[in-house]
Amino acid sequence: MNKKIILLVGVAAFALLITGASLLYKDLSNGRTPDDLLVSQATPVPAENPEATSEQAASDTEDGEEAASQAAPDFTVYDAEGNAVKLSDFAGKPVVVNFWASWCGPCQSEMDDFQQAYDELGEDVQFLMVNMTDGSRETVSTAGDFVAEKGYTFPVYFDTDQDAALTYSVYSLPSTYLIDAEGNVVARAVGAINRETLQTGIDMIYPAQTAAE
Repeated sequence: MNKKIILLVGVAAFALLITGASLLYKDLSNGRTPDDLLVSQATPVPAENPEATSEQAASDTEDGEEAASQAAPDFTVYDAEGNAVKLSDFAGKPVVVNFWASWCGPCQSEMDDFQQAYDELGEDVQFLMVNMTDGSRETVSTAGDFVAEKGYTFPVYFDTDQDAALTYSVYSLPSTYLIDAEGNVVARAVGAINRETLQTGIDMIYPAQTAAE
C-alpha cells in the first residue's frame, strides 16, 4: 500500500514538473521576460571563457532588470589589423554587440540574419560582431577564414584579451546586447535569435526607424 502511495505521489510530482516547464517555455517563447529583456528559444553553448563563471551568470540574471537601463560598460577589442577599438568609439550611435565563435553552431545559425540587418541598417546602427578569440580553439585566423568563406561583410572584432567577454560576463554563446545612442544597455538575448527578434531589439534602440515607417 505504501509503495502505491509513493508511486502516485511521484507521478503527480512529475506531472506538475512537466506542466510548469510547459508554461515556462510559453513565457520565454513570447520573447520577453519579467525584466523586459529579449530571450531566445535556442539553447546557447558554453563560452570558451574560464573566467566567466557560473556565479557570474547567476549574478547577471539576478541583475537583469538593472541591465535593461544601465550604462553600457566600455571594453576594448581589436580589428583584423590589430588596431584597438573601444565600444565608446561609437558613442552617439545605437550599437548591436554580438558575441560569437566560428565553432558555435547556434552562432552560425543567426549570422545570415545579422548580415541582412547590417546590409539594411549598417549606416545608422553600429554592429560589433565580437569574436571570442581564445587563441586555441578560436584564433584570429580561423575566425577570419570563416567570415571570408561565408562572405560576411559586417564589422568583426576580436576579443583576444577577453576584455569584452569578462566585462559583460559572457558565459554562453551566442549572446547579443542592444545599446542605445545614449550608451544604455536596453536589451539582451542569450542564445541564437532570428531576424524578427533581432529587429525587435533594434527597434528598441533605433526608434527613428520605427517612426519613419
